[in-house]
Amino acid sequence: MKALFFSLVLFGFLSSANAVKIGGNFTQMLDSDPATLHPVNSSEVVSSTVQGYVFDTLLVNDPDTYELKPALAEKIEGSKDEMEYTLTLREGAKFHDGSPVTAEDVKFSFDVIWNDKFSAASKRPYYENIGTPEVVDARHLKFKFKKKYILNLQTIATTLILPKHVYEDAGNKKLNKTLVGSGPYVFESYDKGSKIILRRNKDWYGFKLPENKAVWNFETIVFKIVKEENVYLEMFKKGDLDFIGMSPEQYMLKSKGPEWGTKLIKVKTENKSPKGYGFFGWNLKNELFSDKNVRIALAHLLNRRLMNEKFRFNMSLLMPGPVYPMSDYHSPNVKPLEFDTKKALDILKKAGWSDTDKNGILDKMIGGQKKELSFTIMNPNEDFNKYLTIYKEDAKKVGVDIQIKNIEWNSFVKALDERKFDCVTLAWGNGEVEWEEKQLWHTESIANSGSNFVSYSNPEVDKLIDQARVELNRKKRISIIRKIDEIIAGDAPYIFLFTSQYVLYAHNAKIKKPKDTFKYTVGTKYWWTE
Repeated sequence: MKALFFSLVLFGFLSSANAVKIGGNFTQMLDSDPATLHPVNSSEVVSSTVQGYVFDTLLVNDPDTYELKPALAEKIEGSKDEMEYTLTLREGAKFHDGSPVTAEDVKFSFDVIWNDKFSAASKRPYYENIGTPEVVDARHLKFKFKKKYILNLQTIATTLILPKHVYEDAGNKKLNKTLVGSGPYVFESYDKGSKIILRRNKDWYGFKLPENKAVWNFETIVFKIVKEENVYLEMFKKGDLDFIGMSPEQYMLKSKGPEWGTKLIKVKTENKSPKGYGFFGWNLKNELFSDKNVRIALAHLLNRRLMNEKFRFNMSLLMPGPVYPMSDYHSPNVKPLEFDTKKALDILKKAGWSDTDKNGILDKMIGGQKKELSFTIMNPNEDFNKYLTIYKEDAKKVGVDIQIKNIEWNSFVKALDERKFDCVTLAWGNGEVEWEEKQLWHTESIANSGSNFVSYSNPEVDKLIDQARVELNRKKRISIIRKIDEIIAGDAPYIFLFTSQYVLYAHNAKIKKPKDTFKYTVGTKYWWTE
């Protein structure tokens, strides 16, 4: 599942707790206020980052093998055909308000996805092949699949389990600013624009399990809300933040001095986790972008190699299409569209665009009216303006007029949901190890504020996505998804930007860790402080 919409913390188990200490604070940053903290209605990485500390899941992924292991469910038993599973909940597991976790709560956590009183449309593609959970008794329930699907079990495993008595009232707006789960940290407070504080749940059942002796070691988790890149780097240098993710520019240019390597530790590492990517998304309902040739031309006007060199120190990969280029599912036939202003102008001229009134902006008759190739890019991150400025100036040279509009995050999300934009800049976070993108590219994901907010629709892609979702033979899946990769890249509904080649982060010297990264996640849940 895409991290921007429904990202989940990956869990695992550490074999030894040697030297690990319990206590202290761990302060990190969020780059915006969450639009909502509500675990059903939220659809962004900011919310899910916080939720990952507060809520339990039935199973968890090992950080080095990605194998599913017990969590809130102490046992899972599958039928021979893998179409039915029975789960046994841990005895004694409680929500933070003291009420027991029951099979009814688990059933509610799945049923609520389909309740139209909540805003969970973006999550539904992952659940459509899972039948309504059947409660056997307070600690047992059964899941029956409607059809085989590559992520059925993973979806069951990583769904946040909610207390029904707290979240069943869809109209309770107080739940937008608080959290009640059963996980290792209890929600304490949220000061909008400032910080969110979580406190270690000393009564969490997980701390009694031998495999969890070296996890969730900090007494307090503090999320400070810092929107500006330069501000949070300075806060980190001063000790106001214990941990930050780093951009290539920060890693290469802004982390020099005697304190680096002594008081401040920066890390450049690699792991096998799926990597997110940035993009420009066109509103395909806008008549300016209905012709894919126009979208391809606009992609040729973006000098990504210059941006990667100038701002990212060639530490990123150019994203060629919708599939991460290091994935087995990526088609070798899909290449990044290169910067070429002459080619872009030739494509636009063939598509009927010309500067008929000599005002420097290309125009064309559409629906009996003259339309100029002029549009606004909506951007929620002012630090990204340096990329947009280069794009704007290069586009201007061939007669494309681009305006840049900075907008705060909550208003940005609202505009996406309402489809009120020309073009947006955004990034998808990490998805699943097994590529599955109905959420983003299927026609069914356009409606009801789904994640396909650019309104991309291609019947052949829909058919191939439906096939890939139920094809359990990996070799055959690879063949299908590579075809999807080629078609979507050819349709150019996004300008695909950059994806990370490395994992870059920094922490202060008081933070201790077993290693820089696990195979599938950095693993901050295993860190501690002296």
